[in-house]
Amino acid sequence: MSETLNTPSAQLPGGTWTLGDLTVTRFGYGAMQLAGPGVMGPPADRDGALAVLRAAAGLGISHIDTSGAYGPRVTNRLIREALHPYPASLHLVTKVGAVRDQQGGWPPARRPEDIRRAVHENLEDLGVDTLDVVNLRLGDAQGPRPGSLAEPFETLVELQQKGLIRHLGVSNATAEQVAEARGIAPIVCVQNMYNLAYRRDDALIDELAGQGIAYVPFFPLGGFTPLQSTALSAVAARLDTTPMSVALAWLLHRSPNILLIPGTSSVAHLRENVTGAGLSLSSEELNELDKIGHGGMSL
Repeated sequence: MSETLNTPSAQLPGGTWTLGDLTVTRFGYGAMQLAGPGVMGPPADRDGALAVLRAAAGLGISHIDTSGAYGPRVTNRLIREALHPYPASLHLVTKVGAVRDQQGGWPPARRPEDIRRAVHENLEDLGVDTLDVVNLRLGDAQGPRPGSLAEPFETLVELQQKGLIRHLGVSNATAEQVAEARGIAPIVCVQNMYNLAYRRDDALIDELAGQGIAYVPFFPLGGFTPLQSTALSAVAARLDTTPMSVALAWLLHRSPNILLIPGTSSVAHLRENVTGAGLSLSSEELNELDKIGHGGMSL
């Protein structure tokens, strides 16, 4: 890719979206990859991790996604070291509802005492008095699972009423769980797996867009792993760019309520993602790409 971003004032693709009373850039940054291998332990290049966070803020990115489970408690502390005191325009979105075990798994932790402990650990590690947005992580590593979210979500509402949380969201949730959460308290975002090929939430995205609620897609393990698709590769080749860039740009085109949180531990890759997401896709290219998720193209 020949285009580069050279100044902090470079305009980010997609513009902005409002999470409650918080205005965030639709192009955000996912901090998951800043921890060590398997999202466990410290990063191999600590200075590099801090540099990526500072570069993200320097580019004007105002939406950083994180979790106390990353490390665990590694990524949040890196964010604090790199960016605290935070500018008023920067907003941190975190998740509770899962912990890490010694095998690197993500067992659920959604009892009221688990939720309270996780919120307080996030507050401490990020160095804030109030968390901007807290998502309740549901399901497991294989995806959403049916069941009521009432008890853990009501615990978050109690903490919100105490002033520890501004806004709430849900992650890895079924459409029924999203509806249940909204019946308990307002939510500002839903964070689920979604991409060009995995389109289960198409109807949910459109519904949320009409209600002013953000949808934040993630790929497996939270990283935007390049999709293998002849159609995607063909479009990328014609545009002289990467499949990942096309996949990111398509998401921004898909719906105005979609917010991106691609993660990376490289400043160069961060800049490449920003540039790539700003690609202009023609209606013909969008139609061609749209077929990937609807059985018209083989992966």
